Amino acid sequence: MSLPVLVVLVVFGIALSVAAVHFTGGTTTATLAGADQALARFAEDFPDERPVAVWLTADNHAAFLELGPQGCGIVQSIGDCFLTRIVSQHDILALTREGNVVSLRLSDFTWKGGSFVFAGEADARAVAATLRNSDRIREAA
Repeated sequence: MSLPVLVVLVVFGIALSVAAVHFTGGTTTATLAGADQALARFAEDFPDERPVAVWLTADNHAAFLELGPQGCGIVQSIGDCFLTRIVSQHDILALTREGNVVSLRLSDFTWKGGSFVFAGEADARAVAATLRNSDRIREAA
């Protein structure tokens, strides 16, 4: 088999594989239908925790759950699944809030955090207050 034919077959095979993944839903991102779904998903992994409040991001790809003094629960979509975790004040390296955007940087190498946009500034302020630890975190108002 000649090299040009082999190259064409490989390129076609890769393109076909990518298309198959895309059309079978492999490139979709999960979204939360609301606070109840966020609570239910969080309860699957942490059944003993009792969240007091829930804040959803504007795109419904993440939810922050207030757990009281022990930390903050997070449910975030990663592809078509959800990542859940409890973040304590010791896990947070940096926290900034500017308007309705909260940026979070964590010490955990498996999930470094990110920027989260909320529908209103009040929600962003409440999430930042839940996560805040004045000894280790700098917040930009």
